[in-house]
Amino acid sequence: MLVGIVNTLTYYGLYLLLQTVAPYLLAHVCAFLLAMIGSYFLNTYFTFKTRPSWRSFWLFPLSNLANFVITTLGLYVLVQHFGMDERLAAIPAALVAIPITFLVAQFALTGGRHRDHHRNPDRTQASPVKERAR
Repeated sequence: MLVGIVNTLTYYGLYLLLQTVAPYLLAHVCAFLLAMIGSYFLNTYFTFKTRPSWRSFWLFPLSNLANFVITTLGLYVLVQHFGMDERLAAIPAALVAIPITFLVAQFALTGGRHRDHHRNPDRTQASPVKERAR
């Protein structure tokens, strides 16, 4: 969750900064791409505890495609159709996309393997000692 918060704040800070020199949709695209690179490394090291690789680096943007589409459309609709302030509209648009992005990123970075920290291997497999005793 902390990685998601850091990534969202990074995106939003970059978005506000870039918006001073570019139209809001261009600022959104540039901020999104820059934040996505940081997000890749934060997610590999901290969220999913995997090693970065070129393969996952190139797959990771696919996991953010859903986020990009949802936030871009949401931003556009909130600004153009609901008259929301460009600086504020990015927040609800991003919040809607976060859970979807997490699930897709998890699949991209772990290959669909779930890390189950609570599973006890002794419960799922017979113990080698017990097997020999049979």
